[in-house]
Amino acid sequence: MPYYENIFIARQDVTSAQVEGLTEHFAGIVTAQGGNVTKKEFWGLKSLSFRIKKNRKGHYVLMNIDAPAAAVVEMERNMRIHEDVLRHLTVRVDALEEGPSAMLQSRGRDREGREGGGFGRRERSFGGDRDRGFDRGDRGDRGDRGDRGGDRPQRDDRLRPVVENKPTESEGEQA
Repeated sequence: MPYYENIFIARQDVTSAQVEGLTEHFAGIVTAQGGNVTKKEFWGLKSLSFRIKKNRKGHYVLMNIDAPAAAVVEMERNMRIHEDVLRHLTVRVDALEEGPSAMLQSRGRDREGREGGGFGRRERSFGGDRDRGFDRGDRGDRGDRGDRGGDRPQRDDRLRPVVENKPTESEGEQA
């Protein structure tokens, strides 16, 4: 049977227990169709890149599936119908991963880095561009208010038409 990886995102206001129930529901659909779910990973509540159906966060779940195509089609159909599922993606793979996925491995690495202290710490205070060695003059900003630095064109009054106050004929006769 072919192998699949499925990831779905559940709404942010659903509890973790309800997300586990959803996972079991979708895994039950696959097993009823003659397939097998080899791995289920709950990645947690994560921020979304953009709003999806007025949600800023979502519960991510990964499932490794060994099932016929009809079982995966039925599972995806149920995911589309279910109101708590924001998005889902199923990809056919050559082989299923053993052990934790890259997301869970990176989570463990982040915790080690925070406890170690040196990795990822900022040496300087939060001072904007000054931490990165920039000076206001380096960015092409004005710097002091009198100087117009950078590549912006300077204002040139010579390019504007000059209107002279020529005396009119009636004023010229009187003078």
